[in-house]
Amino acid sequence: MQHFNTIIGNNIQVAQTILESGEVIGIPTETVYGLAGNALNEDVALKIFSVKNRPHFDPLIVHTHSVSEIEKYVTEIPDKARLLMRSFMPGALTLLLKKKSLIPDIITSGLDTVAIRVPAHPLTLKLLKELPFPLAAPSANPFGYISPTTAAHVYNQLQGKIPYILDGGATTVGVESTIVGFEGDDIIVYRLGGLALEEIERVTGKIKVNINTASNPKTPGMLKSHYAPSVPLLFDDPELLGLAKTENKTIGTICFNTLVTGLNYSTQILLSPAGDLNEAAKNLFAAMRKLDTSGLDIIYAVKFPDEGLGKAINDRLKRASAK
Repeated sequence: MQHFNTIIGNNIQVAQTILESGEVIGIPTETVYGLAGNALNEDVALKIFSVKNRPHFDPLIVHTHSVSEIEKYVTEIPDKARLLMRSFMPGALTLLLKKKSLIPDIITSGLDTVAIRVPAHPLTLKLLKELPFPLAAPSANPFGYISPTTAAHVYNQLQGKIPYILDGGATTVGVESTIVGFEGDDIIVYRLGGLALEEIERVTGKIKVNINTASNPKTPGMLKSHYAPSVPLLFDDPELLGLAKTENKTIGTICFNTLVTGLNYSTQILLSPAGDLNEAAKNLFAAMRKLDTSGLDIIYAVKFPDEGLGKAINDRLKRASAK
């Protein structure tokens, strides 16, 4: 990972230039500070995961500067979502909406919904208006550490890993945004956060709360079985693979940089012939989707090197294989 002389400042033009060059920076929001990068660029998304040292690919929240901008990135906005937008955006509210294809799979962890919001921080809103793309921005801290609420917190945790931290003062909310989704006519809260449930219900009437991680696939990183394909997936399980072969199952394979001998080469996908874990991570979700729609009986995935983004790939495959 590249080492930077990390600078704290409040120059929006500097932040804009760095972001447009494909790097990630710290930004202020009203909730917590975010680790931000171009939400339309897969390579930048991978940098976010690398900087955070995140062991799995959780969906990233996309930030944009206005409700009208959200329409560029989603296929539909339910009436109740528009009601919430009018009432609470900008603000500590994130909506789960059906995404357009320009939002990369790595941003949504392979889901067809994108988590998107308009932050209520004047400096970041001004920055977003200057950028030709939205920002993906999870909390600006290493995985497992406390979320930062000042620029100094970000510096203390990510010094040397990012070039710039846009200093917007202390956050005013101090906890992450509330995440809300829609199923039919129901409004469902998937994560409690900076917007109180009572405030939402004053606008929409009764809502549902689904925070139970045993049955909540939209809560990032919490399920053992995580966004699995419809075709059964075997992860690093030679015994079950052998059984599938004896039963003459049609098998597709997800490989790192070499094909698996003894299996049909035409249904194997190399995620990185060059052996680059970043490239493999970028290609993972597309490979899973392709094999899932190829009329196979079984998908077999090899274990990737347990280092760097290989940890996240293994985590994702393990979740997809859980029954």
